[in-house]
Amino acid sequence: MTNKTIPLSPWLYIPTLYFAEGIPYMIINVVSLIFYKKLGIDNVQIAFWTSLISFPWILKMFWAPFVDIYSTKRKWLLTTQIIMFFCLIFLALSLQLPNFFFISLAILTIGAFISATYDIATDGFYMLALNPEQQAFFVGIRSLFYRFAILFSTGFLVFLAGYLEESTQNIPLSWTIVIALAAVIFAFLFIFHLVILPTPESNTNNSESTRVSNINNIPFLRIVRSYFSQSKIVIILAFILLYRFGEAMLVKMASLFLLDKVELGGLGLSTKEFGLVYGTFGVISLIAGGIVGGLLIAKFGLKKCLLPMALALNLPDIFYVYMAYAKPPREFIYPLVSLEQFGYGVGFTAFTVYLMYICKGEYKTSHFAISTGLMTLGLMIPGAISGAIQQALGYPLFFVLVCLLTIPGMLTIFFIPLELENNRQLN
Repeated sequence: MTNKTIPLSPWLYIPTLYFAEGIPYMIINVVSLIFYKKLGIDNVQIAFWTSLISFPWILKMFWAPFVDIYSTKRKWLLTTQIIMFFCLIFLALSLQLPNFFFISLAILTIGAFISATYDIATDGFYMLALNPEQQAFFVGIRSLFYRFAILFSTGFLVFLAGYLEESTQNIPLSWTIVIALAAVIFAFLFIFHLVILPTPESNTNNSESTRVSNINNIPFLRIVRSYFSQSKIVIILAFILLYRFGEAMLVKMASLFLLDKVELGGLGLSTKEFGLVYGTFGVISLIAGGIVGGLLIAKFGLKKCLLPMALALNLPDIFYVYMAYAKPPREFIYPLVSLEQFGYGVGFTAFTVYLMYICKGEYKTSHFAISTGLMTLGLMIPGAISGAIQQALGYPLFFVLVCLLTIPGMLTIFFIPLELENNRQLN
């Protein structure tokens, strides 16, 4: 059976595969901040440890070849789904323990490795199960359902946790129920995919499988060397690591600022309010910003858009300075957070397109993996130190510092190579 004779429509499994990809990533990297804050962990610990557990997404390029060489992508993604189910179950149960923090962190770390492996297997399955025309069509669909997972995780699940907190007056139990619900959903996704997923790799003569096999024969060092031998690579690396430096600190502390008590300098939102302000309206604005950013680049080109879109990413950070000093009423918080997230969506789109722009030659996929790994490193380091800086300075001065730290990344834009943009058809 070849890909062309697979009777199942990709509509049956592509949306659910990428919905399943988004849930664990958001629970590990975003929702964990919220439940740790509600369970009484201090900002320094939260920022440091939840930043470190993102390390598997930096390293995943190193074990991606093993996913290619051993077994099939279908088996890999099914195996990682069932393991993720158990990770979420154990995470839910760990929140009931007196020493829950480091036990849950260990589970989240294992979950991060599993989630990163699932990302590799799912993207590989996508390329094998779909022909080139289908791949082009479904790229927007998979992105849409990944964003639905963001809404579900940071919006619905957090709002539900807030509702349970109020009704049960038991914060650990509330979050145990919510994480267990996510685990049950993963169990259903696993059963659904076990039954419904096609087996595109069953034909050993499949041309795509042969192409992947040939790629596996390329020495990893050659790929790395080709990436780091690019012209102006030092300034490119500076751009990747600094473009989101200030925003990385903001992203890590914004949730904690919104949830922290007013007497501690925060805005004192309830978990339910946070689920609406940041996890629902904020995420919708983030999605809208990404769409607008894509349309602007398609119309005007990356070279004309990069600096204005970097400003759209960074200038709204001033809203947090205002909120930290003024402590505005709730009706002002909703639009301010939404506008900041909209700008983040616009600016991040430009950044993603540039990462694609610097992927050259026959190793484009591997180059992009290296770039995204470096991008995650650029988020992890400022995120890890953000808690200590915030506690030393307080929220108002911390957000002022965040605004100042956006400047170096924007300055690198004037030096990075963009002169070949027209030839690469990015405009």
